[in-house]
Amino acid sequence: MEHRFAQLSGVRIHYVEAGRGPLVLLLHGFPEFWYSWRRQIPALAGAGFRVLAPDLRGYNLSDKPKGLENYRIDKIVGDVVGLIRHAGESRAAIVGHDWGGAIAWETAIRHPEVVQRLAILNCPHPAVFARELHTWEQRARSWYMLYFQIPWLSELSILGSLKAIFRGDVARHGAFSASDLAEYYKAATRPGALTAALNYYRAAFRFERHRVLRTRPKIHAPTMLLWGEQDRYLGIRNTEGLEAWVSDLRIVRLPHASHWVQADAPEEVSRLLVGFCSGKGNFTEVTCIAT
Repeated sequence: MEHRFAQLSGVRIHYVEAGRGPLVLLLHGFPEFWYSWRRQIPALAGAGFRVLAPDLRGYNLSDKPKGLENYRIDKIVGDVVGLIRHAGESRAAIVGHDWGGAIAWETAIRHPEVVQRLAILNCPHPAVFARELHTWEQRARSWYMLYFQIPWLSELSILGSLKAIFRGDVARHGAFSASDLAEYYKAATRPGALTAALNYYRAAFRFERHRVLRTRPKIHAPTMLLWGEQDRYLGIRNTEGLEAWVSDLRIVRLPHASHWVQADAPEEVSRLLVGFCSGKGNFTEVTCIAT
């Protein structure tokens, strides 16, 4: 794996690159960085793909511009498109988890021309999530999003509970080692990093919460939604009704994985991503529920 930087429109993005072949872009979630894909990068590179795993703007070694307007979803989607072009490609398979999944969904909606395949890990389609936020169950699960709107206090509480955020929510004992947690803490404590990460939530609340209710174009790229069923933040109903928004859809549910699905089931996630990105995956295993 090689560490590189891309100077995009107004922001410098750090990324890790490995392998040669068709391009696969891996987008991490909150409060992570490229390291969340540490087990999937070598698997995909070894299978004949060129893998780019960036630190999203605001995270770890990437630039952390000030101001909520710099964390609007269109800005971050622009970074994704810019990275693909920086790599000298016109299209890529895009894989996203959590916030990276939200960005991947939006990239497929706004720039379908750059998305060859789309794989989402434990992140609902924006229209489905808007629907589920009208239920008390999902509102109860998503209370932290309102808490994250409070400046300073939310930064301090996250820093104090970073270990619990990862270790307390996983389904597999030992999914995050002490050295893993040290890497996450190091990235989170870089100057401005936590505020930048929280600005994703704050900008979404300010700029995007009304737009998600509008009609959205259907996604036609082959799409896989991979879902750890023991997700404490997102209810399983977020996997239902996607056929209205995605024309070529596979849903793979992992009963023994949590929201941190690629840490709970690293080998299975790697195998599924390699199969899906290559177009040769078997989605009818007994260990999964596939549609």
